[in-house]
Order: sequence, then C-alpha cells, then structure tokens
Amino acid sequence: MSWLKYKLALNLILIFSIFSILFAFYVEYILGHKPCNLCLLQRLPYILAIIIIILVTIFKNLQKLSFLLLSLIFFSGTLLSLYHLGIELEFISESFVCGGNIDTSITDKIEILKQLKNKPISCKDVTFKILGFSLATINAFISIILTFITITIFIKYEKK
Repeated sequence: MSWLKYKLALNLILIFSIFSILFAFYVEYILGHKPCNLCLLQRLPYILAIIIIILVTIFKNLQKLSFLLLSLIFFSGTLLSLYHLGIELEFISESFVCGGNIDTSITDKIEILKQLKNKPISCKDVTFKILGFSLATINAFISIILTFITITIFIKYEKK
C-alpha cells in the first residue's frame, strides 16, 4: 500500500469524523434533540481522531502510529456505543454516567421543578432515529467498521 493510499484513508477518516461531529451538533442544536451523557461521550473518538490526523499531517513520521492510535480510539468508541445500545435495549441498567438520580428528600415544589428542569436526558430514551436505528446503533456499526479499517491498515503498513 503506497503512502498515497494511507493519506487517502486518513483524509477520509478526517472528513467522516468532522461530518459526524457536525451531524451531532445539527441534531442537537437545529433539530432540538438533547443528547444524553453517553451520546456526548460518543463524540470523543471523532474529536480525538480529528486531532490525531491533524497532528499526523504536521509530523509525518507518526503515520504508522496514528493508525494504531485510531484503531484503539475507534475500538473504545465501539465499546461505548455497544454499552449505550445495551442500555437502550434494556439489557444493561443505567449507570451513574447517565445521571438519572433525583433527590427524593426535597419537599419544596419550586426545588422539585428546578431539579426536574436540570435532570439529564436518560440514556435509555431514544429521541432520534434514522431508518429506525438509534444513533447509538449507527455509531456502534460505524465504529466497528472504522476499527477494522484502521487495524487492517496498521497491520499492512509499509515504510516508504
């Protein structure tokens, strides 16, 4: 595989990562679907991928290492997406990350209303779907593909 193909792969991952972040912001700010805490965490692999790819274009001697880092990042994104999917499908109960705890000792109506207003979105509630699939499902699928691609490139990587 020539360096041109490696660069093309990095550029495609960069473009896809930027698109994913912009789409998440579109769904959140334009369409008005508030993300849960796990949804916010699932953006991190794409942000990290953007940073790594920009650094690789600056420091060209880190090309092979970048594919290893990207594969680890997207693998962790896969695990996070599968965990979120398990919560959505109610195979796994929500954890502290989802932050769904309400203080039941409050008796003042105004304080209860304030707490309900600030309550985070539940990780098991799916508020947005594409073709019947939640964004966690789509992200799990995409993360698996990106993990496979980056691992394959890392294994087959040749020096110039």
